[in-house]
Amino acid sequence: AYLTVSIEPLPPVVVGDAVTLKCNFKTDGKMREIVWYRVTDGGTIKQKIFTFDAMFSTNFSQMENYRKREDLVYQSTVRLPEVRISDNGPYECHVGIYDRATREKVVLASGNVFLNVMAPPTSISVLAADTPAPFSRYQAQNFTLVCVVSGGKPAPLVYFKRDGEPIEATPLPEPPAGAGSWAPRNLLHRDLDDTKVPKSLAAEGEMGAGQPWPTEEPPRGLAAEQDSVTETIPETVVSREFPRWVHVAEPIYYFRHTHAPVSDGTVEARATLTWTLNPQIDNEALFSCEVKHPALSMPMQSEVTLVAPKGPKITMTPTRARVGDTVRILVQGFQNEVFPEPLFTWTRVGSRLLDGSAEHDGKELVLERVPAELNGSMYRCTAQNPLGSTDTHTRLIVFENPNIPRGPEDSNGSLTGHSGFRLVLALTLTVILELT
Repeated sequence: AYLTVSIEPLPPVVVGDAVTLKCNFKTDGKMREIVWYRVTDGGTIKQKIFTFDAMFSTNFSQMENYRKREDLVYQSTVRLPEVRISDNGPYECHVGIYDRATREKVVLASGNVFLNVMAPPTSISVLAADTPAPFSRYQAQNFTLVCVVSGGKPAPLVYFKRDGEPIEATPLPEPPAGAGSWAPRNLLHRDLDDTKVPKSLAAEGEMGAGQPWPTEEPPRGLAAEQDSVTETIPETVVSREFPRWVHVAEPIYYFRHTHAPVSDGTVEARATLTWTLNPQIDNEALFSCEVKHPALSMPMQSEVTLVAPKGPKITMTPTRARVGDTVRILVQGFQNEVFPEPLFTWTRVGSRLLDGSAEHDGKELVLERVPAELNGSMYRCTAQNPLGSTDTHTRLIVFENPNIPRGPEDSNGSLTGHSGFRLVLALTLTVILELT
């Protein structure tokens, strides 16, 4: 007797699809059994998922047979109604027949197939690295967007766009380590605010001002740690929104892609986009992270708009603070959507905070048991992210607390403390005058 077994190959399937495994075999012997196995742990474990025993069963509902050249051709099928990621892996079909020469001898043969189960990504998000971070007026700094894609199998293709246009980025296998050291150019046209000059005029102004180009052009792209520059800057320049280190040329983007396997069989992909931030042109720029995956009919995306904070909204509780109360001053939001997350710094104008510190970080400032001396004190909240900063002020008004006795007088209204001291001093002066 002879026996040949083959399993029809399967294309990749998506989680949730129905899959039918088909085992074809041809023989001139009599059927003994059919067993389907799911193979796990690299082939060390075989789990039975279907068994047909011809000796004890005459149910051929899953079998199709017909005569062809005096041979029997069979097909055994196993259907998985909703495949899961855990169904991914190899499957085997084992067939046994009785030898035609003797009924005691069994001939065995098997075939195998690999079921490749794909899963589309379940989540995508874009965040900024190293946030919250301060805004720097006079030093170029790197900025990195991170796109995190989870739940996909296999690893997806991730790429960035700016304002709907794909970004051509330089692959970066290792984290950026800086691009050397260079000094910023001298400030030109000090009486002008560079933010009000078009880029074309700004470029012409640099070329036409008779200033020679630096002998060593600062590198475009990743910002480096800049050397300190000794330069006298007029007071009017301090209020400039953006200094001259802003590059006129298009930025160079650096791209890095990594992925890590997850215990459930999926992959977490992380893509980073790094460039030298230019607040003058990057403010209100729309960046999107897009993902292509064979299990997706169309790309999925997540987008963010880089925006500097504007118009913080501050609340104070209680609204009518009394001596001894605990006062909380909180930033509830802004007049706009801000990204990335701002850094909040609280200071007291003209003095230190109640706990003696010069400043406090966080969205909320808590003043424990406020004394009467804080009445009228001004508090400044500075909200900043790498695109810009803004200040807002609030004044604390502290009212008297009727539950706390007043210091200068007791409950009977008699003079105590400093008033008693002034009375004794007046009597002493009177005695001295009479003696003289």
